Amino acid sequence: MAAPLLPSLLLSLHISLLLLTPCSCRVGDSCSSARDCGVGMYCGNCAATDRTRPSCIRDLAIQPTSIVKGLPFNRYTWLVTHNSFSILGEPSRTGVERVTFYNQEDSVTNQLRNGVRGLMLDMYDFNEDVWLCHSLQGQCYNFTAFEPAVDTLKEVEAFLSENPTEIVTIFIEDYVRSPMGLSKVFTAADLMKYWYPISEMPTNGKDWPSVTDMVVKNRRLLVFTSDASKEASEGIAYQWSYLLENESGDPGIVPGSCPNRRESQPLNSRSASLFLQNYFPTMPVENEACKENSVGLPQMVQACYAATGNRIPNFIAVNFYMRSDGGGVFDVQDRINGLTLCGCNTIAACQAGAPMGSCKNMGPPNRTSSSSSVNGNVYSGTIEFKTHPSGGSSTSIRSSFVLLLSLLLTLKLF
Repeated sequence: MAAPLLPSLLLSLHISLLLLTPCSCRVGDSCSSARDCGVGMYCGNCAATDRTRPSCIRDLAIQPTSIVKGLPFNRYTWLVTHNSFSILGEPSRTGVERVTFYNQEDSVTNQLRNGVRGLMLDMYDFNEDVWLCHSLQGQCYNFTAFEPAVDTLKEVEAFLSENPTEIVTIFIEDYVRSPMGLSKVFTAADLMKYWYPISEMPTNGKDWPSVTDMVVKNRRLLVFTSDASKEASEGIAYQWSYLLENESGDPGIVPGSCPNRRESQPLNSRSASLFLQNYFPTMPVENEACKENSVGLPQMVQACYAATGNRIPNFIAVNFYMRSDGGGVFDVQDRINGLTLCGCNTIAACQAGAPMGSCKNMGPPNRTSSSSSVNGNVYSGTIEFKTHPSGGSSTSIRSSFVLLLSLLLTLKLF
């Protein structure tokens, strides 16, 4: 009686082996489903760049600290999601249909697991609590509210608990007026144990502590608020005292231009050691994000590098972060980190402990990694990155050493 079961058992074993076999697909290869792509990729397209053929697209970041370790926090570039809580398809928590814009597609937990290390959260007083809300004029309504802030903050706590070497930054667009409102919600989420204190935040453009030191001391949560009064009242860092920021929304995506945000110090100032680069339109359009993250963002990195007096972005904030025509924001992040941290054209080519410029042979490039064009426009650029002595000021230059490299942040077409 067991003989008839043999074919089905063999078939099941064959399918299991196929599922366990590593996929050799690369970014840009044709696909019909996610199963056709390797780890860290999904199967999609980008109609906004006339790319309708389904292909493998990246959805996972390489954490630079996993390869180049122990440098000051402000030497790295991190991925940030704009309005991280404003998630397409998120059910209403108020019983009223939501009427607002959406900026992301997956949960905050998934964002963090995919390599996002910065969250932009809009916090309001609502229903006698602090809520995440996408609203207007400082007032949250039942049709613009998403969820109590503590729920999202608990996701952050769970991630930090499960990943003891990771560091997360939260940027709060702050409309909370209730006394100690923010402190209460972070305490309720059990996040105070990871809190980076204002008293130890560097000023006057000095380097931050090393990521190693931050992990050892368990100071792995940086929180910034847009309300200057919260520094004195709740010990929460006023964002523009510690970082520079370019304009957000439509004024910040004009090709070749990188104006500073009104609240920010001038972008070429050296009084702050962190730089947040925004790149997203005022009106988010899901199907356009793949073009924004693949075509516009690389060009804006060049423009902002010039506007800041040759500074890399420490944070890159985008809508729909997984949308691209291949590598997208993940590829931009990899290339910036590679060039600045080890002198290679991608962080994946860096070798732990090796001298600057000692790069691994990455083999044949992905189909999206060579210069190409969209509608006849070709983009490439050269950026001068100035390296700094470990432990010196972020504005100092290693004696007689200037690294001139091609950024190669091109339109990744295939």
